[in-house]
Amino acid sequence: MPRPVTLFTGQWADLSLEVLARKAAEFGFNGLELACWGDHFDVPKALKDDSYCRKQRDLLERHDLQLHAISTHLVGQAVLDVIDERHKAILPPHVWGDGDPAGVNKRAAEELKHTARAAQKLGVDVVNGFTGSSIWHLLYSFPPVPQPMIDAGYELLAERWNPILDVFAECGVRFALEVHPTEIAFDIYSAERALEALGRREEFGFNFDPSHLLWQGIDPVEFIRAFPDRIYHVHIKDAITSLNGRTGILSSHLNFGDPRRGWDFRSPGRGAVNFEEIIRALNQINYQGPLSVEWEDVGMDRDHGAREAAEFVKRLDFAPSKQAFDSAFEKK
Repeated sequence: MPRPVTLFTGQWADLSLEVLARKAAEFGFNGLELACWGDHFDVPKALKDDSYCRKQRDLLERHDLQLHAISTHLVGQAVLDVIDERHKAILPPHVWGDGDPAGVNKRAAEELKHTARAAQKLGVDVVNGFTGSSIWHLLYSFPPVPQPMIDAGYELLAERWNPILDVFAECGVRFALEVHPTEIAFDIYSAERALEALGRREEFGFNFDPSHLLWQGIDPVEFIRAFPDRIYHVHIKDAITSLNGRTGILSSHLNFGDPRRGWDFRSPGRGAVNFEEIIRALNQINYQGPLSVEWEDVGMDRDHGAREAAEFVKRLDFAPSKQAFDSAFEKK
């Protein structure tokens, strides 16, 4: 049976869920991955109003759309980050509060616990998101970074996220970190260290997104092979590098879409990600969850891109063989 092809709603939060559900069904998607912002999924409302989760599901069912995961990238970012004015724009007012950094960190952590409880009420067992990072600004080691400063970042991960993950465990829900620059895990080795810091507890795994690995020079397939039991969800997103002797992967403080950048996101199938090998690797680890399109291509109309992406992923996916191709030669 083919894996469901879903659309992550985060980049469509300017639309009501009613409007987006209708569009997604018309585009050919099997379901949605609901963002916990806009009006797509409201965590406080889910906990206060016993009818809310049923209403959200009924809305999706009217459009014949499945629901396998919700995502809390924005609030999750504030759990470990060094908080500044940028976070005000991405956080709900009740998490931002007065903007005091320690208070924001604490309220974000509590909101993640509430999100696990809301996911349980909604009937989904995966919450995707970010963790943030207290040490991302130390990426380039100058002035020289003492090792204890890096160690402290992973110790803080354990201190702040273990209590959150305790609630996830109580609710029977898993947290899937989207491995991504600015997170505590942004590549294979930092992801391994994050797992170790958390005692490799089962509530913590990964939302695999190849686009964030590709431009760093990492083969996304190697990430799947490194963590075969930790791929809890999959984003289908493409990227491309354009290193021409003037551009660089640090992108020169230039925003997405600027042709002077050294890399950018692309609509699935229009970048450099080898999705063929990714599907084969997902088959090898027996991943049966959704293939969720996170559509980000500043150079393309998003309605056109989303429709094209749904068609692309459905053509792309295939089941593994149930027998060896040369088994016909075996003698009975």
